[in-house]
Amino acid sequence: MQTDPVLVESLVVFSIVLCVHVAIWNQLSWSCIALAIQAFYVQHKWDRLLRAGAAVFHFRPSANSGVLPASMLLPLLGLALQGRCVAAGNVHFERFAMVVTVTGMMLALFLSLIALGVTRPVPTNTCVVAGIAAGAIFYAVKHTLTVSEVIEVLEVLLIFVYLNLILLYLLPRCFTPGEALLILGGISFIINQLIKRSLGSGPAGADAEPLLFLLPVAVVGCVLLGVVFALLFLFMESDSWAASAFFHTMTAVLGLGLLLPWLSLLGQQHPVAWLLLFLTQSPARLWMLAYWGVLALAAVAVVMRQNGRRAASGKKHRASSAARKYFHLLVVLTFGPGLALDRPLLHLAAVACLAVFLFLELVRVFRIRPLGAPLRHWLAVFLDERDSGPLVLTHIYLLLGVSLPVWLSPGPCTPRGGLPGAGGLVPYAGVLAVGVGDTVASVFGSTVGEIRWPGTKKTFEGTATSVFAQVIAVAIFLIADSSINLNASYSWVVGSIAMVAMLEAYTSQIDNLLLPLYLYVLLLL
Repeated sequence: MQTDPVLVESLVVFSIVLCVHVAIWNQLSWSCIALAIQAFYVQHKWDRLLRAGAAVFHFRPSANSGVLPASMLLPLLGLALQGRCVAAGNVHFERFAMVVTVTGMMLALFLSLIALGVTRPVPTNTCVVAGIAAGAIFYAVKHTLTVSEVIEVLEVLLIFVYLNLILLYLLPRCFTPGEALLILGGISFIINQLIKRSLGSGPAGADAEPLLFLLPVAVVGCVLLGVVFALLFLFMESDSWAASAFFHTMTAVLGLGLLLPWLSLLGQQHPVAWLLLFLTQSPARLWMLAYWGVLALAAVAVVMRQNGRRAASGKKHRASSAARKYFHLLVVLTFGPGLALDRPLLHLAAVACLAVFLFLELVRVFRIRPLGAPLRHWLAVFLDERDSGPLVLTHIYLLLGVSLPVWLSPGPCTPRGGLPGAGGLVPYAGVLAVGVGDTVASVFGSTVGEIRWPGTKKTFEGTATSVFAQVIAVAIFLIADSSINLNASYSWVVGSIAMVAMLEAYTSQIDNLLLPLYLYVLLLL
């Protein structure tokens, strides 16, 4: 009997859900479990729609819908953050974490209703399960959130609906339904929080440190730039010098005329003056920037070398999986020292790198001169089946995967000496899951692996070596970072790493994005 990889992936996700609720049980737990059950049912209905080509939008081919693993991430993240805030006695951010949990449930429920609305014939059993889950969620919302918090959840849901209508139309075949839920749901939440803070109604007790607002302002700026020019270039050529000059001019106007004043309003000081002061606080920061600059040149050298091989072979050359893992190694070399020595600087550098990646992707997509055509040529060698739409997102997902645990670290709910136990490894979740685990699994699985996991191309040897390598990496982080003190949580760390490694073996979603977030949630408990 052939093993269904989607079923095994679902079992792993259910195991993680149960682990979270064993550690943290509150008034939202029953509704979260009900959501997981209905997402499991809906996932198989949506997979049938994708195979039949009857989905509303054109989603990424050669992958399942991913509804279950994506639906559970935001609710589990909110529950884990709430547990930490309760332990720290921070009531304001405890309420904020509860809003995150309910928002994730509502976004997942909306996505499920879309799938059921277009399924023919209508799946009666799945509709009943979805109705029960919706009733449990609404009951929990009524008894846990205030009126203002419910309005905030509805605001995020409204933004999410509009983003789905716009971006999934403009970017066909870029996402699976689950990936769209994660990416667009995260952007919707960022936009809503940014608007609230701009109007002076953000969560009480939030710090006005400009560093905290760089990421949301950069993301919103790139989304605005992409949507405006995607609509504009429907009516004009984008690869002419005139269009390119207009693009660069409007980018400068957006950055200098909107984003910088916006940052000044949010951070209550001029961003350029703050940045100069921030970078010159310590000579070590300048040395760290120089070190990262050398690694950036090494990444460019890898790209040029692969393109040189393509030119020499004279045929359609594609970079091997091992060649792509050079970038994972560079990520470990970048984030490891940054996490151990200067996390605020790493936070800033990761945001700047993401902004550059997003801007260059817009330049590549729109063929903006002078870099548009060369970027298309240089990146073509690294394309795989996941880059089937107009966007090339694998390098952006890699950066997001290792950066999100750094950006999401619960600073307001962190004790002075750092999070106890496995929580001390939370910022390292991306480096462990993607930089170390995924790299080792791919290299060893493709070279020495012989025993394949049933229903997949992944090997038992690759997964086992991945777990072992991450445990070794944890030992190195313990030596390099004195703030980490695992106490008696070694078994929990190893178990969390093993569960995420099994998810890597069976998921067809973007593992660079999914794995770090699940490991983050487990380590945060």
